[in-house]
Amino acid sequence: MAKIVIDEERCKGCELCLAACPKHLIIMAEHFNEKGYHPAQQINSEECNGCAFCALTCPDVAIEVFK
Repeated sequence: MAKIVIDEERCKGCELCLAACPKHLIIMAEHFNEKGYHPAQQINSEECNGCAFCALTCPDVAIEVFK
């Protein structure tokens, strides 16, 4: 079972990971981080296959993928 971890404080809310996820398991949080951005967050984590497309597209290296 794969898992992603998003560092909310590094995330600038660019939304590139949303488009990269083939299963649409990433959304933007309603809360703000310390920098004032809506960070990305994962939903339905049990459906993640660990493809790492989200991590590869993140310009801030805010996403780690564990398989």
